[in-house]
Amino acid sequence: MPGQNQPAANAVLGVQFQYIKDLSFESPNAPQIFATASGAPPAIEMGVNIATKRMEGGATHEVVLMLKLDAKIAGKTALIAELAYAGLFALPPGLPEESQKRLLLIECPFLLFPFARAILANAVREGGFPQILIHPIDFAALYDANKDNISPIAAPAGHA
Repeated sequence: MPGQNQPAANAVLGVQFQYIKDLSFESPNAPQIFATASGAPPAIEMGVNIATKRMEGGATHEVVLMLKLDAKIAGKTALIAELAYAGLFALPPGLPEESQKRLLLIECPFLLFPFARAILANAVREGGFPQILIHPIDFAALYDANKDNISPIAAPAGHA
C-alpha cells in the first residue's frame, strides 16, 4: 500500500518520563563575592549541549539537555550552575533517521527546556543570588548550525 512506511499524520511524540540526571551549584568565592557586588549586573555565560541515546528495544530514546551557567562579578567567579535534565521519549514508528534526529535534537529539548530553566533559576536564587532570567533557546537554529557535526543515532551497547 502506498505510504505504508510513513508515520501516521496524527502520530504524537510521547514523553514517558522526565528527571534530573545531575545538578551542581557552587559559589567558590562566597561570601566575599557578595561584598564585591557593586550593583552592576554579573557577566553571565551559558552553555548548551544535547545528548541522545537509544534505549533497549529501540523505540524509546533518552534525551539529555545540559545547561551550564557561569557568572562573574568584577572578574571573579560568582557562581557555576550545571544541570543535566533528561527525558525518555517514544518516537512515532516508521520515521526516517533525519526526522528522528530533528525530533530528538529540536522538539525533545524544547519540551524539556522550561523545566530545566526553572530548576536552574531556583538553584541560583536559593544560592543567594538575585533572580536570573534564562532566555528561550532556538533549538532549530542550534541544530541547523551543527547538523554537519551530528552523528547518527546510536543503538544501545551490544546492539546493531
